[in-house]
Amino acid sequence: MEIHRILGNKVRLYRRKEGGAWHCSTYMKGREWRKSTKERLLPKAKDVAEGWYLELRGKDRFGELLSGKTFAQAAQKFETEYEAITLGRRSPKWVQGHKDRIRLHLMPYFGKKIISEISAGAVQDYRVHRMTEPVISNEIIDDGGQKKPWKPPARNTIHNEIVTLSMVLKTAKRHGWLEQLPDLSDPYRRQSKVEHRPWFTPKEYKQLYEATRKNAAEPKNKRFKWHAEQLHDFILIMANTGLRPDEVKLLEYRDVEIVDDDFSGDRILEIEVRGKRGVGYCKSMPGAVRPYERMLERNDPEPTDRLFPNEFKKMFNNILLDNNLKFDRHGKARTAYSLRHSYICFRLLEGADIYQVAKNCRTSVEMIEKHYAAHLKDMIDTSLVNVRKSSTTKQKKPR
Repeated sequence: MEIHRILGNKVRLYRRKEGGAWHCSTYMKGREWRKSTKERLLPKAKDVAEGWYLELRGKDRFGELLSGKTFAQAAQKFETEYEAITLGRRSPKWVQGHKDRIRLHLMPYFGKKIISEISAGAVQDYRVHRMTEPVISNEIIDDGGQKKPWKPPARNTIHNEIVTLSMVLKTAKRHGWLEQLPDLSDPYRRQSKVEHRPWFTPKEYKQLYEATRKNAAEPKNKRFKWHAEQLHDFILIMANTGLRPDEVKLLEYRDVEIVDDDFSGDRILEIEVRGKRGVGYCKSMPGAVRPYERMLERNDPEPTDRLFPNEFKKMFNNILLDNNLKFDRHGKARTAYSLRHSYICFRLLEGADIYQVAKNCRTSVEMIEKHYAAHLKDMIDTSLVNVRKSSTTKQKKPR
């Protein structure tokens, strides 16, 4: 490497290969500063380096030369802390999502910036950068060999990236690398409409369980008869308990008990639930008892065996597609989670107390009112809405 020193050894000029462009570097404010002169001739490179050094000195004199930890250092610190502290409380897939957003989008844009340089304006410029089509578009080739045109990322994708950025900046603030957090809110975002969760109406739910019952009775392949029967019972238990899919996946036979309910007198399932909300209890509808009894007869399980050790994602999606039930009228895809949403809606339509439904589903009344009760017509009491004044006429008083 060829090296020249100018301005009393304060600036170093170097180039990595013969005939390449010259680079300059200097040490100031406790860190190394580097810049490419983009010049191949040494005299011109010296002029560029002298101007660059004097500009740095001027910024240093007026307090405009920022120094400190870079975003890359703060991001590395955040990844180390977040993975260690959330171990066992957050899924590895969730942690990996933050790492992927930093690696793919945040690091290329903010990586070399000083933490204090990331202001509200810089964050807004990042939003514009993400929503603008690049000059050299990275075209994606699908399975058919055709090129897909560039399309802007979804609003929720940008939101998740800003959330990750906020967590990195908070890490820098905790370690004293940043004095104040910038305003990360979207200045032009209008209030988004409240959208209900995809669910099965009573008619659609009947169509679904009739299709799975037929599939279990007449499977296309005898090898999949057990899976088809398990799927049918899975749908019935989900729609009669309101459990989350991850909670059902962790259920063992020792967590479920058939009891006679003291309040209603019906035979129901009492379930000890373990999931992302910790340990809780759920009381099912009477319709969940018979599917559970069938599973006991079919599987002859041990107490520690899982109710549903296998996943039915592909089979479940095929049944939804074959019966035109995969998407609701708003174009939202239905999944196993839609059975939980259906349970909540069914209970509200039957007039159940919203607080008891929230308690049984291990969620909040606010969530149910926002995402479920808002679109159910039976939740509106017309006796309180259609109020009319009495048609009595006032008598005129004599003068």
